[in-house]
Amino acid sequence: MTKQEKVQFVIDTLQEIYPEVPIPLDHKDPYTLLIAVLLSAQSTDVRVNKITPLLFEVADNPYDMVKLSVEEIREIIKPVGLSPMKSKGIHGLSKILIEKYNGKVPEDISALEELPAVGHKTASVVVSQAFGIPAFPVDTHIHRLMYRWGFTNGKNVTQTEKDAKRLFPENIWNKLHLQIIWYGRQYCQARGWNLENDIITKTIGRKTVLNDYYKKKK
Repeated sequence: MTKQEKVQFVIDTLQEIYPEVPIPLDHKDPYTLLIAVLLSAQSTDVRVNKITPLLFEVADNPYDMVKLSVEEIREIIKPVGLSPMKSKGIHGLSKILIEKYNGKVPEDISALEELPAVGHKTASVVVSQAFGIPAFPVDTHIHRLMYRWGFTNGKNVTQTEKDAKRLFPENIWNKLHLQIIWYGRQYCQARGWNLENDIITKTIGRKTVLNDYYKKKK
């Protein structure tokens, strides 16, 4: 297969498996999505989805959030990890949203990245999933799969994002990045990976990846 044929194989296969793809983090608007994505750093979506209802019951908008102290926020979100940093970030960004954006979440990636505790990936997820603006957020699943499929060199997520945007049509970025995440979780895991169930990697995978897999199986 040529690289373009491999790209099309990925697109077609993921569309067949995931014609409709849910957003992993529960939310009701751009603000609650922003908070949920921030909380998901070095945590799991399952854990975040258990904690956000408790937090949003108390404060689901920046005006109510700033009424809480950083310590009060921290007590609620402790189970997701990194609570000292995340609680400061949530309180700080909520204050900025009120002062600078009339309590609204900006739709611009650069503006989002200026908020406390909001990095490029978080900003990309928000513009993509909350506003429908084309973006290609790269998480650990996408980074792993793009390397296994031979689409990037695996050096860093910045390069992986550039390669993904270069290879895949912009009009499918928002859906495709979610499809890859779900596929990675179900069929192409970091641990306990069974290549026989992973039709994409088995068909187009990087030779070194496939060779390493079979060596470990011996």
